[in-house]
Amino acid sequence: MSENELSHLIKMANQIASNIGIGSTEEDCVKKVVTHITAFWALPMRQKICANMEEFAEDLNPIATKALLEIQANLKAA
Repeated sequence: MSENELSHLIKMANQIASNIGIGSTEEDCVKKVVTHITAFWALPMRQKICANMEEFAEDLNPIATKALLEIQANLKAA
């Protein structure tokens, strides 16, 4: 995946985090983002964004960051 594709994944993660849990608690919102990304993103997409999180942490909103950290932990446990 190119840097442009990674930028697109970051944008999508932020959009999902901003929209999916409107009116929910932060914890519920994080769970919804994890569920959505796990269900609808291909494994290479999840691996790419999680493997490069440190490089662009400042570009992620807090909900997206928490969700991706959980996804990253799940990938390592698998």
